Amino acid sequence: MKVSILIPVRNEELVIKKIVDQLESELKNLPYEIVFVDDFSTDNSFQELEEISKTKNQILLCKNKKKGLGGAITEGINKSTGEAICIMMCDFSDDINDFKKYYDILKNENVDAVFGSRFIKGSKINFYPKKKLILNRIFNLATKLLFFSDYNDFTNAFKIYKKSALLKMFPLVSESFNIFLELPLKIISRKMKYKIIPISWTTRKKGNSKFNIKELQSKYLFTLIYCWLEKILLKKTD
Repeated sequence: MKVSILIPVRNEELVIKKIVDQLESELKNLPYEIVFVDDFSTDNSFQELEEISKTKNQILLCKNKKKGLGGAITEGINKSTGEAICIMMCDFSDDINDFKKYYDILKNENVDAVFGSRFIKGSKINFYPKKKLILNRIFNLATKLLFFSDYNDFTNAFKIYKKSALLKMFPLVSESFNIFLELPLKIISRKMKYKIIPISWTTRKKGNSKFNIKELQSKYLFTLIYCWLEKILLKKTD
């Protein structure tokens, strides 16, 4: 099973080469491609990617056509050629060993997605900002209760899906980081099969985070309400 590692990029020239080298080193025996989607970078990220892709056949490079992280993820899904798609951020917060676990489960078990959680037994978090952590837990708890779900880490980007499952969720409506809430909620609402496993997470050490809590509050609320209403409508059609 070929896997597409989907990585959105905005102003990440400091870490691009390093993440390519890491994936190349760790995934030698895996059928994979890296799908970089440049999200209107204003530094040399795209030029750096173009240069690297000249000698790396496993890299697929494209540009976001609709400004916003949601557009970048949609573009990446459409361009990917793998049967599975794993979304990773370009900040080294995710553990490559967890990616390998994701891949093995999706390949060998009858599931449509694998959701990692940073907040269950066996997980590990390093240097999570306290304020962000508190807000994260409050929002994820509210989402869990609203959807009667056994999952508790909806907002984390790092998950793996079968591409066929992702395409069933189109159109995707979220414009920013709230895309990472929309995807698992739609998996759950459509009663697709998923598995939850513990994962490790470390705060980024290079570059700047693009996540802004104040700017994103209304967008997360919009996605939560949209997906809840969709769940109600889907239930009525069953």
